[in-house]
Amino acid sequence: MPMELPVDLTPELVPLSWLLGSWEGYGMLGEGEAGDQHIFQRATFTDTGLPVVEYRAETWLADPDGTVIRPLSVENGFWQLHRPLTEADGGPGLIPADVVPALRNADAVEALRNEADGFDLQVSITHPRGVSELYLGHVKGPQISLSTDYVMRGEHSREYASATRIFGLVGGDLFWRWDVSTGEGLKAHASAALKRLPERKGRHHGGEAASPSAAEDSGSPQEPRTGEQD
Repeated sequence: MPMELPVDLTPELVPLSWLLGSWEGYGMLGEGEAGDQHIFQRATFTDTGLPVVEYRAETWLADPDGTVIRPLSVENGFWQLHRPLTEADGGPGLIPADVVPALRNADAVEALRNEADGFDLQVSITHPRGVSELYLGHVKGPQISLSTDYVMRGEHSREYASATRIFGLVGGDLFWRWDVSTGEGLKAHASAALKRLPERKGRHHGGEAASPSAAEDSGSPQEPRTGEQD
């Protein structure tokens, strides 16, 4: 199906345009079974003006009633189509790209469709405590599947062998699941359901979030509540 370009968006980002904006909601660690830890997350996907989407996700531990307890983690990264670079692309470092983007229009982007009728993706994500991931995968409509191609760990980092992530838009909400291997096969790490926040000025903002049970149903949105740290 031919793509329709959003106004002022770099053509190359159209396959990822449904992610752009800020999202908040609740999820759980592990398989999401009774007794597993609840979490609250704010994720932002930002158009930088370059052919990459900037990603930031902040996650807090939460009580089952939605009370935010304390910070859990922050991760940052960049999402982009996986393709060979051309003379029009910038880099390395601060070497500028051409004024005219490498992929100038929808037809140039359409030419990158893979055999599965989607687009190949490259995603880099950096975590605290010395872990960085390079994912390869694909986006097809409002669905994304990623697997680590490379994991870099610092000398004192925890064991982290590989990971997979899936993202999907369901009923207007962003659902995701993250599986991780520490060397003994992939296991469920976390999952969540996030609601899109209203557009506001600034890159990071608050707003209504999905209810703690959003991963199980479409409960009414509610404002997260901050509790005292134990």
